[in-house]
Amino acid sequence: MCRERTRTCRYANHWGSQPAPGHEFATLGGGCFWCLEAVFEEVDGVVDVESGYSGGAVGNPTYRQVCEGDTGHAEVVRIEFDPARISYREILEVFFAVHDPTTLNRQGNDVGTQYRSVIFFHTPEQQRVASEVIVQARSAWEREIVTQVEPAPAYFRAEDYHQEYFRHNPTQGYCMLVVAPKLEKFRKTFARKRRTAAV
Repeated sequence: MCRERTRTCRYANHWGSQPAPGHEFATLGGGCFWCLEAVFEEVDGVVDVESGYSGGAVGNPTYRQVCEGDTGHAEVVRIEFDPARISYREILEVFFAVHDPTTLNRQGNDVGTQYRSVIFFHTPEQQRVASEVIVQARSAWEREIVTQVEPAPAYFRAEDYHQEYFRHNPTQGYCMLVVAPKLEKFRKTFARKRRTAAV
């Protein structure tokens, strides 16, 4: 069942299908997209983060459809980053530190294929790095890593009220109980990777 979420709106930052010249996309799923979005908004070298849906069979799905688990989509963040400032490997190291890659189709109390751990790679090089980082990450977990690594499929931007959700709703119950601890873990573990202007 979907979590109850309060609608908030902002002016949408509609991305194109390609990153800006010299930049790259990273598309990652690791549970609720609010969590990953809040973390990567503070990562130095990340240009922008957008919440969306990817990996399913239905075009332009709604949040309600994805929540029902029938479309095959995962909640993802699409990250535009500057590889001159942060590498794809570093992006993935943060990713594996702030979600549990060992629980199949689940993050905490969020259960369903829409919450699966997945890396949608955009280039063969990203695929290679993802495979290497997974091997590296195994030493930090006692259970097998179940993160999927797949070519990036069609991506669909989530509704406006999901964008920058934690920033606009820090005292909402789910944000306080689930998102905030992940953000705090990032701040402590990756202090040097944190954007100096982050608040």
